[in-house]
Amino acid sequence: MRTSLHWMLAGTAMLAAAPAFAANPAETAAETDAAAEAATDGEIVVFGEGLTRQTADIDQQTLAVSAPAVSPLKAIAKLPGVNFQSSDPFGGYEWAQRISIRGFNQNQLGFTFDGVPLGDASYGNHNGLHVSRAAISENIGGVSVTQGAGAIGTASTNNLGGTVATRSADPRGGFILNGSASYGTDNMYRGYARAEFGDDEGLRALASVAHYKTDKWKGFGEQKSTVANFKIVAPITNDVDVSAWYSYSDRAEQDYQDLSLEQIDRLGYFADNFSYEQLALANLLADVGANTGYTGAAPQNPGAGTRYPFPYTSPDDAYLDAAGLRRDHLAYVKLSSDGETFGFDLTGYYHNNEGQGLWGTPYVASPGGTSPYAIRTTEYGIDRMGAQATVNADLGVVDATVGVWYENNDFHQARRFYALSSRTDTSRSFTSFQEDPFFTQWEFDFNTKTYQYFVETKAEFGGLGVSAGWKGFSVENTAIPIISGGRAQGETAVTDWFQPHVGVTYDLGEAEFFGGFTQATRSFASATTAGPFATSQIGFDGLGDLKPETSNTFEAGLRYKTSMVNAVVAGYYVDFDNRIISFANGAGIVGNPAILRNVGSVRSVGVEAGADVRLGEGYGFYVSYAYNDSTYRNDVLNADGSVFAATAGKTTVDSPKHIGYAEINFDYSGFFGQVGASYQSKRYFTYENTHSVDGRFVVDASIGYRISEYVEIRGNATNLFDERYIGTIGTNGFGNRGDAQTLHTAAPQAFFITLKLGR
Repeated sequence: MRTSLHWMLAGTAMLAAAPAFAANPAETAAETDAAAEAATDGEIVVFGEGLTRQTADIDQQTLAVSAPAVSPLKAIAKLPGVNFQSSDPFGGYEWAQRISIRGFNQNQLGFTFDGVPLGDASYGNHNGLHVSRAAISENIGGVSVTQGAGAIGTASTNNLGGTVATRSADPRGGFILNGSASYGTDNMYRGYARAEFGDDEGLRALASVAHYKTDKWKGFGEQKSTVANFKIVAPITNDVDVSAWYSYSDRAEQDYQDLSLEQIDRLGYFADNFSYEQLALANLLADVGANTGYTGAAPQNPGAGTRYPFPYTSPDDAYLDAAGLRRDHLAYVKLSSDGETFGFDLTGYYHNNEGQGLWGTPYVASPGGTSPYAIRTTEYGIDRMGAQATVNADLGVVDATVGVWYENNDFHQARRFYALSSRTDTSRSFTSFQEDPFFTQWEFDFNTKTYQYFVETKAEFGGLGVSAGWKGFSVENTAIPIISGGRAQGETAVTDWFQPHVGVTYDLGEAEFFGGFTQATRSFASATTAGPFATSQIGFDGLGDLKPETSNTFEAGLRYKTSMVNAVVAGYYVDFDNRIISFANGAGIVGNPAILRNVGSVRSVGVEAGADVRLGEGYGFYVSYAYNDSTYRNDVLNADGSVFAATAGKTTVDSPKHIGYAEINFDYSGFFGQVGASYQSKRYFTYENTHSVDGRFVVDASIGYRISEYVEIRGNATNLFDERYIGTIGTNGFGNRGDAQTLHTAAPQAFFITLKLGR
């Protein structure tokens, strides 16, 4: 029977699926290990039993019922306090992908994959990559989220707030073929296939590939990606394993248009970039923009006049096209031991990336009068490698862990312009890497060296557990111009060798108290689009007293766990100091140097609660709620002491006060599914709170049936009731006041069906 099944699967090629994997926690931090180990008893969410921080974990079974191609970051939005936004149904479109926790945005959070640092999750990744490029969703064993300052062993120097630690699934023994095929709204299709082979107790491996493509839900264009993953696990002795991972990702996404509230009201919810069939209209807007002096480009068609066609009022209402292209290679080799009294984890990793962010800009015309547009790119190249070592020893009363991390990151970034051949034919595809620029505005080589260590001790005295430790790092940044273009060059460094954490737990039987304090420092970024080098040379030279951002997090809570209920309630207080603002300077498409400065502090207080209840017979429900009050404590002042921005007492941008989630789930007699509803209150997108977007209530659902042990069919609906709302805010940054072209409308109702084969 087993042999015949394998032949059947081979014949059906890509139509297959992978059910739940056993969790394989590879994150070196003890908090993540404990949460991952607890996530094996069928719970939807595990709330960090035995940990001194607020931590939650979801496993692969939870990810498996999500929409096909869903980002793991969207899947964790059900956790208390996690604010995730995107403008596509899957949460994978990177330009509009945003996550914040307790008022900290994604650039202030830490992200890892099997302990390997993924950087700060910015769109123009300068030190990492998004997790959806690192691993196919079916190959993820689980995700652990630390809502407060992250575990001190995490390989990150920007986690002022929480950490998101994703772990891969291990290959299983035997020869297994499985995979899936999905189809849905907007001509979305996705295929996934995986082969596993080896011995349960010996060498085992997996190889898998996923390809995804969809039309945009509005406007024109497509978004697509191809990802391949390979993993090997082999025991060397009874206590020592070696594992290796390699992933390749090729992603191309045509962008949605950034909009303002006024533009949405005037142009409509479905307003977007021009299609190529609208090239004549696009040219007219660019011509009028040049004729009026709005764009600063030399007029090419004075006959177009100076009046925009209704309902347009500027060339910024719709661009010719835009896209993001990324190719990544990520690999690691890990040697690990988990003995009773001594353990270690040694990892070496390498990451290579090339990318381009493309914009069809009317602010620069193609030379020779061929087109009033040019393609403006921001180009990226990452070549980074690093090593990590962690040693753990059980010393009797005390369990001690020490670790070190080193990374050398060479990052290349450039701004270039490419010509279009004519006014009637773009001659270039925005989903292909561009070649032969006619102008390079700036080009830089950056180098970042990171040195980090940590020490952590844990002890138990009856029902009392005590944790104490610290981490320290030094991050050295160098910017070397090839073409400076008015951008800053020079060197910066952030060194903080003592960032302490202390925490306690107390066993109350079915309940557990936990509490702790953590101090964290954020290093500077190395890029022309982020950090101290994002400004002009004059601006950089005036940043001699720029201080790194720091946070002090106090949190305490109570966990409760029985065979039926798994719940948590926690409160926190955070002081965030030396806040650095990168003020936007003009329209995002222009790409002007930012204005940087320290502008004071932020205070955050809040409460988080969650409960996972199992009712028996495969039925259950899950709820979470978070209240967060994050406010600026200072006005932003000019050099003469006058008020530049009246921010004192104002709510931090993109920080809803209320986030809630409720889910009903079932798995009974072959049928399974869930209905989940998420709510969040309004969010501000100006520092002075002059402008905001309304709250929203969105429902997603899934239902499936296991036809046999090896065949499963599932349907998913996103935004089931077709809610119209603003998804992502801040895609072009935040301003002090007034409306701005920095919003994305969210995807409407969409449906998908998935067929799985395999075990």
